[in-house]
Amino acid sequence: MKREVPVEQAIGMVLAHDLTKIVPGEFKGRVFAKGHVIREEDIPVLLDIGKRHIYVLELGPDEMHENDAAQTMARAVAGEGIAFSEVHEGKVVMKARWRGVLRVDEERVFAVNRIDGISLTTRTNWVHVDEGTSVAAVRPIPLVIEREKVERVVSIAGDEPLIQVLPYRMDRAALVTTGSEIQTGRIEDRAGPVLREKLRTYGVEVVSQVFPGDDQAAITAAIRDALAAGVPLVLVTGGMSVDPDDRSPAAIRAAADEVVTYGTPMLPGSMLMLAYARATAAGPDGISPAAIFGLPGAVIYDPRTSFDVLLPRVLAGVRLTKDDIARHGVGGWLNA
Repeated sequence: MKREVPVEQAIGMVLAHDLTKIVPGEFKGRVFAKGHVIREEDIPVLLDIGKRHIYVLELGPDEMHENDAAQTMARAVAGEGIAFSEVHEGKVVMKARWRGVLRVDEERVFAVNRIDGISLTTRTNWVHVDEGTSVAAVRPIPLVIEREKVERVVSIAGDEPLIQVLPYRMDRAALVTTGSEIQTGRIEDRAGPVLREKLRTYGVEVVSQVFPGDDQAAITAAIRDALAAGVPLVLVTGGMSVDPDDRSPAAIRAAADEVVTYGTPMLPGSMLMLAYARATAAGPDGISPAAIFGLPGAVIYDPRTSFDVLLPRVLAGVRLTKDDIARHGVGGWLNA
């Protein structure tokens, strides 16, 4: 229950909620925190921010203050790789403890947000995040929330967190750059520099690059050599179209144990191929099976393609399926 008290009569009373000061274009933030004991010198400040009354809360056993509710819900929904901000104005912000891929259980986040008076906001599922990135926030909407609603959030979370940051498990990659025009030096390789820069974002080092030309057997052998060395990620560039001279898809099939997809419902990057193969040696990454990507030319020219969408999950050791790829048709027009 809330009881309204004029600020002039509030000296010695304890604030039950944060108070915010806003100066347009200059400042927005907490000026008095929950638990602050009102002093005589605070009265002009309260009046300056438009507070002629404050609320003294008398909580019943079935109610929770916004700050306590936010902290309880944050602990319930967060899992691996999540750190918490201090509670501020009834909100807890969740941040990434390390670089990795954000994993969000979309259906259970939906269930939480169907509870009246509860707000749980996250970044898009399966996106790359760096250490310290804010990934989610949770709060009750009212100053006082029914305890039963907070307990429902805790129940939905159960033993499986709704929000996690999965760390990357792969830190090495091998490039297999096809094309006789590149092998002979007639055309400069453009894929290598682009991919090295892109992979650096994820902490992945390119440990080898070979140029087997357009011979299918040579391409397959190059892939197998990388797998034998224990490299967990092999990127094959070029030769991914339906032209008769393009041999990369067949070469990947010959080297792989499973082809997940040849083609995606995403643009650019619809001609991407993803396959898995057992690495002969697990290597220091400890990853087996290894992932093999066949990359279309769009990866060189477009800043965001199907490769960028799928790569973070692969680096985190998440095994992708055909259904996972198919779900990207909605929103798959990436550079619109």
